[in-house]
Amino acid sequence: MKVLVVGKGGREHALAWKIAQSFYVDKLFCFPGNAGIAKVAEIPDIADDSVESLLNFALQESIDLTVVGPEDYLAKGIVDAFEAKGLRIFGVNKEAAQLESSKAFAKEVMKSANIPTAAYSTVTDFETGNKILKSSKYPVVLKADGLAAGKGVIICGAYDEAVSELSQMLGGKFKSAGTKVVIEEFLKGEELSLLLLTDGTNVKPLLFSQDHKALNDGDTGLNTGGMGAYTPVKSGTSELYEKVDKSVTQPLLKELKKRGINYRGILYIGLMVVEGEPYVLEYNVRFGDPETEPLMFMLISDIIPYFWAVAGKEGSSLRGKDENMPLFTTLESLPDLVWRSGYGMCVVLASGGYPESYEKGKIISGLDSVDNDCVVFHAGTKFDASGNIVTDGGRVLMVTSGGKNINEAVENTYKNVAKITFDKAYFRHDIAHREQERAK
Repeated sequence: MKVLVVGKGGREHALAWKIAQSFYVDKLFCFPGNAGIAKVAEIPDIADDSVESLLNFALQESIDLTVVGPEDYLAKGIVDAFEAKGLRIFGVNKEAAQLESSKAFAKEVMKSANIPTAAYSTVTDFETGNKILKSSKYPVVLKADGLAAGKGVIICGAYDEAVSELSQMLGGKFKSAGTKVVIEEFLKGEELSLLLLTDGTNVKPLLFSQDHKALNDGDTGLNTGGMGAYTPVKSGTSELYEKVDKSVTQPLLKELKKRGINYRGILYIGLMVVEGEPYVLEYNVRFGDPETEPLMFMLISDIIPYFWAVAGKEGSSLRGKDENMPLFTTLESLPDLVWRSGYGMCVVLASGGYPESYEKGKIISGLDSVDNDCVVFHAGTKFDASGNIVTDGGRVLMVTSGGKNINEAVENTYKNVAKITFDKAYFRHDIAHREQERAK
């Protein structure tokens, strides 16, 4: 079968890397792609990155399955456009994508379904927001309603800071994403990510993982798209999963069905666990980044049957290269995902200055010197005119490795981080510090 991956970041590299290993895949394309993705997939010559151009390519190439990485394509309705032409595509439709593209919509859905989450108010004008902030307990959380590339959440420790941030948000700091702002109660606990494959009824969970959003060591500094992640998480127990399934996942799917929303794809639940009880911080409608990198690194199962089952509106055949291979039809009929033992983790190598202003075009050295059991997923890279791999974004590389325990995984990963260099490279030195504390 022919598969197209849409996107150009570390998440898409990890997905393409895993898909390329599939028994079912003969030809793999990725667009727009990057310098690392080019090693596992063909980067096609497509006019631009519009939904229309991608749709035309998929039709011309008779693509059997398209896998969508970034949330903005889902919010634009790429799934609706592909399905209207009879193409199979993994991702949620435009209506379901509101769960991420509007935080106010997500909170309203949670309230209606009685899903545990932080208390909140939604504002569109400064005067109303200012009144709420004057009577708020601090710290408080401000969230831009729309898509802000993972940077639209600000934790404010005091009133003056919150007022300033609210003014900037409503004034265009996040462009149209901030025309509406959610003011939310601050929950104190441990933050976890849980990703689920779902056809709207059945679910297949991935391992619990933990992202590190803050820029600097000790979870300090500016909020980023993520500076590293690891999986599994010891506190992500089967008991916790059962609580999430009962109080979060099933109520959400039922509520969406009640609203006539057909949710098929990946469901990312951002959780805050407070004294053993799960609260929802956010829903995302796509694979998380950088959680996807260690998750794909740890996954043993062939991912394609799961994508195929979720992407089909009804059970349909999937044949491998061997015609005698069994057919997989529905998500319910597939076994639970199988994982490597031990831990997987990734450390983000970022451009100095990220998540604010940074330079591009820095030559990257040492990519060929990493250990055989280390995978370097590319996020912001490209080839320059001389064929060198250079930086082309804020988050540049996701150095991913593993170990039989968390300390070994940390040691193996940072050993390989040290082998890669580029001018003004920056990274955190304490990814997985909570898990290491637990291990003591």
